[in-house]
Amino acid sequence: MSIISEKNFDIRKLTSFKTGGIIKEVFYPESIEECENIFKNHPSIKVFGNLSNTLVSSDGYDGAIVLTAKMTDISINGNTVTAGAGVKGPKLAQTVCESGLSGLEFMIGFPGSVGGEVYMNASANSQAVSDTFVSALCYSKTKGIIRLSKDEMRFGYRSSVCQSEDLIVLQAEFELTPKSKDEIKAQMDSNLQFRKNHQPSLALPNCGSIFKNPQGNSAGRLLDSIGAKTLSCGGVRIWENHANFIVNDNCGTSLDILSLMFDLYSKVKEKYDIELEPEIIFLGGKNEKENELCKILYKK
Repeated sequence: MSIISEKNFDIRKLTSFKTGGIIKEVFYPESIEECENIFKNHPSIKVFGNLSNTLVSSDGYDGAIVLTAKMTDISINGNTVTAGAGVKGPKLAQTVCESGLSGLEFMIGFPGSVGGEVYMNASANSQAVSDTFVSALCYSKTKGIIRLSKDEMRFGYRSSVCQSEDLIVLQAEFELTPKSKDEIKAQMDSNLQFRKNHQPSLALPNCGSIFKNPQGNSAGRLLDSIGAKTLSCGGVRIWENHANFIVNDNCGTSLDILSLMFDLYSKVKEKYDIELEPEIIFLGGKNEKENELCKILYKK
């Protein structure tokens, strides 16, 4: 089995934040079988989709990673759609729309892919992955390939069992609802307009919301109240229209971003005794200052 891979790969151009350095090796599996083969040979390998929710260290990563970007199969059988982990959200939303199926309109504005969206139970515009989710094929280090039902996924706000049990989503199945294409398209257009009004364009390098909403509260509101919109660090700054977004529009580094995140975290903790939890994932480990900040921000 010949699996596509690249060694000493400069990943910066692939990341939404436009940060990153040299990754020791990147694998691009095209099937579940290839994924299983990689995982067996590299038990501690890290897996990513579209890197839309990941801050990669400017100093790179001294290990191997998997990108699921080539796992893009979509099949529709009646009202059921099955999608590979690498299928991008907008592609899946548009595909099911053409079949007159509703339930994934919220994915139209997501830069991420299915694996990550299931992993974190992504949601927007009053829809969530868990609403239409039926099952997923996942990889477990102890059990190999397993299928998990909706109940077994234990979905919560921005969470699933995958996070607590270190499971990797390889494929997901959804049960959708028939609806006219015009209605579905109108909802997707509305969702895109909402996103345009409330989130920075990807032309401004960003990774979406930086912090999760604390239970019963709003991260954006808390950050706004501590004057976040005036803050910056090196080449990065807080987006002027929403305090929970960092944009990298001046060649900022990953350390700039983590330092600004820590500043936000510290100010909210000092004022409200609330510890904000990052929504974005960090990949690094070679920079000691970054490691120190991550121990506080990520509690590990």
